[in-house]
Amino acid sequence: MKTIFNFFTLSFLILFSNIFQAQTLKLEDIMKGNAFIGHQPENHRFSYDGEKLFFDWNPNNELEASTYYVEKNSKPIKCDANLEIESQLDYIYNKANNFVFYVKGQAIYKRTFGSLTSSKILQINGQISNLTFSYDEQSLFFKLNENVFQLFLNESKLIQLTNFGKKEIFEKEKKEKNYLETQQEELFQYIKDRKALKSYQKKNEIKSNDFPKPIDIGDFQATTFAIHPQGKYVTFNQVKNPQNKRELMQNFVTEDGYNKSQNIKSKVSTDNFFESKFTIYNVEKDTVYQPDFSKLTNFLALPPYLQTKTKKTQDKRFIHVNQTQFNTNGTICIVDIRSQDNKDRWLVQINLENNTIKEIDHQHDAAWIGGPGIPGYVQSRGTLGFLKDGETMYFQSEKTGYSHLYTYNFNSQKKESLTEGKWEVKDLIYAHLKDKFYLTNSMNHPGSHHVYELSLKDKKLKPLFTETGAYDMVLSPNQEEIAYLYSYKNKPWELFYYNEKDGSKQITQSTTSSFKAYKWREPEVITFKSKDQQSIYARLYQPETIKKNGAAVIFVHGAGYLQNAHNYWSTYHREYMFHNLLTDMGYTVLDIDYRASSGYGRDHRTGIYQFMGGLDLSDHLDGKKYLVEQ
Repeated sequence: MKTIFNFFTLSFLILFSNIFQAQTLKLEDIMKGNAFIGHQPENHRFSYDGEKLFFDWNPNNELEASTYYVEKNSKPIKCDANLEIESQLDYIYNKANNFVFYVKGQAIYKRTFGSLTSSKILQINGQISNLTFSYDEQSLFFKLNENVFQLFLNESKLIQLTNFGKKEIFEKEKKEKNYLETQQEELFQYIKDRKALKSYQKKNEIKSNDFPKPIDIGDFQATTFAIHPQGKYVTFNQVKNPQNKRELMQNFVTEDGYNKSQNIKSKVSTDNFFESKFTIYNVEKDTVYQPDFSKLTNFLALPPYLQTKTKKTQDKRFIHVNQTQFNTNGTICIVDIRSQDNKDRWLVQINLENNTIKEIDHQHDAAWIGGPGIPGYVQSRGTLGFLKDGETMYFQSEKTGYSHLYTYNFNSQKKESLTEGKWEVKDLIYAHLKDKFYLTNSMNHPGSHHVYELSLKDKKLKPLFTETGAYDMVLSPNQEEIAYLYSYKNKPWELFYYNEKDGSKQITQSTTSSFKAYKWREPEVITFKSKDQQSIYARLYQPETIKKNGAAVIFVHGAGYLQNAHNYWSTYHREYMFHNLLTDMGYTVLDIDYRASSGYGRDHRTGIYQFMGGLDLSDHLDGKKYLVEQ
């Protein structure tokens, strides 16, 4: 067998070597990746005032990408060091949208639109994060190191709102008195009097309430802070991560020539569950408390695969509460709660004053919660926010089997579906100045991501960008301009600028002359029927009839939950190019979005639950059958 295998391998390599020499497309070029294709722009974002469009790019094939910008009708210009730092800052905008605050280094700055300089309003030793406005814009809230502060903008006043750490131990642990200490107290009235005085003073000590009491979190870590818009509350999680054994991976390519072991992921297991306690700190009352979530729907239910005739519930459910969301004035507080076994998601309103909760929406999946706009991991955030009216929240759900956009009004208590159909809302941006959504969706084809506008006045979808392919867009601060990346099956991502008056303008030209010299195929996206009569999508690469050799290659993309049979540039770009090479040689290539691939709704997404090697494998066998029959 070994001899046969070696002979086959050698013959195969000789055959490929001879063929490569006759091909325009070479394997060594394919393996260069973006150095051969051209480095595509990414991370596109507007400056704070919308005058510049920044993006990361590497048109000259340097060691790493640099930051570029365009303004008005200029060509891309490489940023200097200061401008590159500015392009990476996070800004918070006032309601009038004419000035911003931001954090840079260990200071908070203010910049007015049109101004060439910023004013430093606070510099302090520590790490500043979570910068937000108060609802009346009279103060700023921020986290400094481990605590939350309030900066009053018109009073030059800074107040610490929280005091995290360990409680001070005022009383030393009592120890047994030795003989000498006991004798001293018995013999000297002075010793007795002094101890009595200390005890009296401590009992009648006047304690100042100006500084918040220490919040003892023990061996937990405080995470996911959120600050009430009026500064009345601070919410956070106390998290204790498990000390799990992790798998080791050997690194053989090292600087000193000796292999090294590296800790990587832990095994998928309930041992990965971690303690997480959602906590409310009441600033005015200087106290902490925790809501009781145990009455939420399905909270203590065991997953079906663990249920027995005698036990349907569990004593404890490991959950995690993602960062709190407030409406503008802080009258409504909502949280996204995930079970750590990934079976349930709850959207919950919390009354911070009386520590009560109200369940708004419950999502359950016997396999696992997920889908576009829905957190795929317990500690990740999905689509959740408030509309301009301050009394309506929006979120995504796979309730119908496909991820769609929903709203809930807290006054009318009415839940409404804004989109529907056998397609998915892939991504969305809520433009609060215009009170509309920009939705990237798969309405026209599962393999195309188009952009539609959804005005909340008439609640009708209006197409904006619908060329076959995919779009990845961002809005300018005034929400009048759009920057987007676009790609097609055989065209890598390029950057475009759009406004309603002038339409779209291409900003970058990234592909190399070598890449453009080859005529790249546009693989057909086909469907075939699986053994359970589902439509399975795949990319099909067919050689010219004269070159067909009667053989086929089936490519299996990795990751499971990923889409590759689509109409835009593949993340598997080397494989895409290699498929072209195989097709040049006469092979037919089939690239299947088998069960567990994304883009086709909940049932397809979870099709391998409890049986990997079931439908995912049979989909490939059905793909083979399709090739034979066709």
